[in-house]
Order: sequence, then C-alpha cells, then structure tokens
Amino acid sequence: MRLTRKMVLSRAKASELESVRKLNCWGSRLTDISICREMPSLEVITLSVNGVSSLEPVRQCQRLSELYLRKNCISSLAELFYLKGLPRLRVLWLAENPCCGPDPHLYRMTVLRNLPGLQKLDNQTVTEEELSRALMEGDEITAAPAREDTENGSPRMSFTLRSMDPSTETEQDSLGFSTAEASSVQEHLGVRPTSQDQPSSFPPREPESTSSLKSRNNVLTAVLLLLRELDAEGLEVIHQTVGSRLQALHRRELQEDME
Repeated sequence: MRLTRKMVLSRAKASELESVRKLNCWGSRLTDISICREMPSLEVITLSVNGVSSLEPVRQCQRLSELYLRKNCISSLAELFYLKGLPRLRVLWLAENPCCGPDPHLYRMTVLRNLPGLQKLDNQTVTEEELSRALMEGDEITAAPAREDTENGSPRMSFTLRSMDPSTETEQDSLGFSTAEASSVQEHLGVRPTSQDQPSSFPPREPESTSSLKSRNNVLTAVLLLLRELDAEGLEVIHQTVGSRLQALHRRELQEDME
C-alpha cells in the first residue's frame, strides 16, 4: 500500500505536506513511502509493523530526529546509506528487519559506525564505548544498494565495503572485480598490488587462500577508487581512522606474540 497525501494530512491533522512534523503510520500495511520526499519539515515518523523495504525517500527529511522502523522489510544494511546525510537523527528503531541478520553485535556495531550521531538504537541508549568499538568492529557503508534505475530501465550499479566470507567467493567476487582487474586498477593508481610474498611489518601468518587474496585485492581496489573522490577533509578522516586501525592491529599482534 502506498502512503498518500490524503493519508498523511489526515493522520497529521495538517493542511499541507510541507508543514507536517510528526506522523504515525504504525501497522498501516505500507510498502511505498515515497511521499516522504515532499515532507522536508518531518521530525518524527513511526513506520513500525509495515512492509517498507527502502529508506531512500526519507533522505530528503533533513530535520528528521526520530525514525521508527521495527518489523518492516529492510533487507540490507546498505539502506543506512540514505540516513547518513540526516544531521539531526538521534533515535532509530530498526530491530526485527531482515537486515539485522544472525549476528546482533555486528548489526549494532555497523549501524553505529555509519550513524555515530545516534543516542538511542532499538530502544537502547548508545554509549561512548560502543561508538569507539563500532569504528573497529562495524562495517562501513559507502554506497547505496544497487537497484533498477527507473529512469532508463538499466541497473544502477553500486557497491558497499563490508566483511566478506572467503568461502562464498567466486571467480569474480561481490564487488565485481576479478583478481586481474584488481591488479590492473592498483597499477593504474600507482599502488603496488599486494601478494603473499610482499614484505610486511607484521609477524608471519598462515598462507592465505586464493579466495581470501581475491577478496583483499578487490576491497583494496574499491578503497583506492573511493579515495580519489574525497576532498581534504574526507582524506583527513580516513587518515585518522587508518592510524587507529594500525595501532589496534599492532597491539593485537603484540598480545598474540606474548601468549
């Protein structure tokens, strides 16, 4: 069911969409909320217990501070991409959606890594400790989920950096690069492709499988391509994050040696 102008104005007791600040559509069997694009003043919206599958329409709601989406059909955490540009978002309830997956910890860390401004997630207060851990343990969402482009009928391609299970890799992994293509892009960008024989500052590890090497090369390629799109401020954020990550890896290696 589609959320219509008439439904919005009736529920919000408003005369125009632009003035709607709060909207409660709990359990309304909604699947299409595209009209949210026309509600720039929206601050609180309740969409729990519906059939919503995309968060793209709410990206236009720049004043949104509370978003309730429990028990919907959000299948991928890549949908968080549409919420990253909402500066006032403080409360999100996303539990009981397919995107939550089998690992509650990874789910929560991923949400907090991408939406560090949240004060409450799934009715639980967000702590400073969680935000710090999310930088290390959550997955970074860097692009919107791929969908059919309704304007020209062709698929709109995008990818998301995420943790990869080597056992699921094929000749070309989920980022769409083969090992040869990854090496080619790295060379074009002036970066020496990684290999098992390349010296490392870390202690020797078990040899990596072919699928694992493909995964690493493809993720590296994706990161390098994305770096080209960043400005100075974005690169500084990356620099700080990488520094923290390297320090953590060094500490872990030292701990393993001591054990």
